[in-house]
Amino acid sequence: MTKKTKEQLTPEQYHVTQEKGTERPFTGKYDKFFEDGSYRCIVCGTKLFESDAKFDAGCGWPSFDKTADKTAIDEHEDLSIPGRARTEVICHECGAHLGHVFPDGPTETGLRYCINSVAIDFEKKK
Repeated sequence: MTKKTKEQLTPEQYHVTQEKGTERPFTGKYDKFFEDGSYRCIVCGTKLFESDAKFDAGCGWPSFDKTADKTAIDEHEDLSIPGRARTEVICHECGAHLGHVFPDGPTETGLRYCINSVAIDFEKKK
């Protein structure tokens, strides 16, 4: 695993992945993006999601109903907003903050991984 340094990330990528920030809704390049391929962690390149798991949740961030591999993502309780417990998702390999997962997805998994576009990179299917 080769982890990108602060200098190799944009200020927004660094803020989201290392300082647990959030990009503004409906501004990310992968919100309305639907092509065949894989989504990888912007920091270390670990494969996180496949395009067949992506759906339009209308929330303003890319949404997925399952991870590419059950070990790719770790989950942690997030109590940063008083009275609103959430589940944070981070890259298992490098600890980068990716977004949150919610139990309101429309598919059989019942999950909605709400991910910041700046935290991921897309690799087109060959």
